[in-house]
Order: sequence, then structure tokens, then C-alpha cells
Amino acid sequence: MTHGILIIGSSNTDMVIKTDHLPVPGETILGGTFFMTPGGKGANQAVAAARLGGTVTLICKVGKDMFGNEAKALFKQEGINISHLLTDATLPSGIALIIVDKKAENCIAVASGANAALMWDDLQNIDALMEAATLILIQLEIPLATVHYIVTKAFSKGIPVMLNPAPACALSDELLQCISIITPNETEAEILTGIKVTDVTSAQQAANMLYSKGIPTVIITMGSNGALVLHDGIFHHVPAIAVQAVDTTAAGDVFNGALAVALSHGKAVHEAAAFACKAASISVTRLGAQASAPYIHEVENL
Repeated sequence: MTHGILIIGSSNTDMVIKTDHLPVPGETILGGTFFMTPGGKGANQAVAAARLGGTVTLICKVGKDMFGNEAKALFKQEGINISHLLTDATLPSGIALIIVDKKAENCIAVASGANAALMWDDLQNIDALMEAATLILIQLEIPLATVHYIVTKAFSKGIPVMLNPAPACALSDELLQCISIITPNETEAEILTGIKVTDVTSAQQAANMLYSKGIPTVIITMGSNGALVLHDGIFHHVPAIAVQAVDTTAAGDVFNGALAVALSHGKAVHEAAAFACKAASISVTRLGAQASAPYIHEVENL
């Protein structure tokens, strides 16, 4: 049986404070609401994909602590296969501190913990899982050497890899030419290409540069401006659904999880992107990371 989507990435616990505005250096803000919610890009994308009808296997590394135990229980509850999830005996589970202001903007600091110890040699026994997957989805909250190992191994096996380059960093052409789909947001696209993305025209320029590296499908997410798709040399602009945003924390993760599900179900790339835009638009109307991920019936009814 195929596992459909194999997601390899991070798992964090998000500690969120909702404030009137984001603090400037040296400023203390009183009166914010606090809550704690599961997060981490890999885990967020896995939960989003599972809720949207995907068959999902997640590989991540957590600590031997209450946060790791809670994460494992939640993954099982969501119907995610965690048979290859790893536990680090010494490092704590990852933690993210997030501040969200009244305009739904956020700033985030992450203590990676066990995520930083997800090494390539932890993954040498996953050939069968990779070969059973329709698609592998990966991000950049785990060591770059591990990302490189997974991407090149999948490429050698002819398995499509979708890279969500977040948090963004410089990536080698050698790595990029092994990617089937890349999904940066505007900021990440600028870091990868040097082109400031402010509108559809500049997004097209950035997408063209990434496409020229040998990536067949480039999708640049642009928040309320939707997504720009460049697939096999053809552009599609997918508009966003107009909503009142409350918290944008995991919008990109929901987009990526939804995109992976739609592609694994055989949708055309621009149709998959439209489905992902719908899912992301629902997520920004809710607080939290995994908590904000919609279920399939909600997207279908939008």
C-alpha cells in the first residue's frame, strides 16, 4: 500500500502571545493572551495534509519529554503514520516562541532542539517508504545536509520532491536541480533569487530564475495576492480568497500540505494550487498552527 505523501521535517511546540503590536528591541508589552499549540513546519504540513484527505507518513525527531510525548499522541489522533518517528535521548523537543499582533502579523524565534539532530544517517532505512510515496515533502527546519541527502536520494529513485524553502537560506544549484516543485513565499523567493517580490510581475521574474535552475514547477505564495504558478514554462496566477485574517502563522504550511494532497490525488498543478489557496485562506481566520488547519469538507464547501 502506498503511504501517499512522505513528509520529513520538524516538530515544535509553539508558545504564542497575542499582542496589540510586535515589540521593538528593548520593549516589553503587557496584556497579551498566551496559549500553547503544537507546531513545526514538518508537523504542521503533515496535520494539514492528513485533515485534507492525504495518506501521510511523518518522519521527525522529538525529545524524550512531555512535548515529544504530546506530539506523538496528536499525530496518532490525526491518523498520521509515525512508525519511523525518532526520539532523541538527550536533546529536548523543539520550541517556537511566537508573537502575533492585531494585524495578524507575527515574529517567531525557534529553539530547534531534537530537530537539529535529525541527521542523514537516521534515514538510511527509509528506502521502502520513499519508494512507496507519490510525493516527498520537505522543509528547511532540519539540517541542510539531511535535506541534501533526502533530495538527492529521491531524485536518483525518480521520486518527486516538493521543497518548501522555509526558513529560507542560500541553496546550491546542485540541490535545486533535484527538486520537482519549490514553494517559496515572497521573502523566501527574494532570498533565493535576489529579486524583490512585490507583485505578480516581480514574482514572474523570480519564478523564471528558479525555473532556469531546472525546477519544473515553481509556486510563489503571495498571501492576499494568492499564488503564482510556473509549470512547464506556463504561468498561472491563482487569486486568494478574501478573508479577515486573525493569525497567519501556519498559512504557508497549510498551503503546502494541501498542495501535496491535491497533487497526490492527481490534480493538475494550477488546480492543486487553487485548492491550497482555499485551505490557507481558512487557516488564517483561526489562531494557532496545527489548530488552524481545515478539514476537507470545509475547503470543499468554501
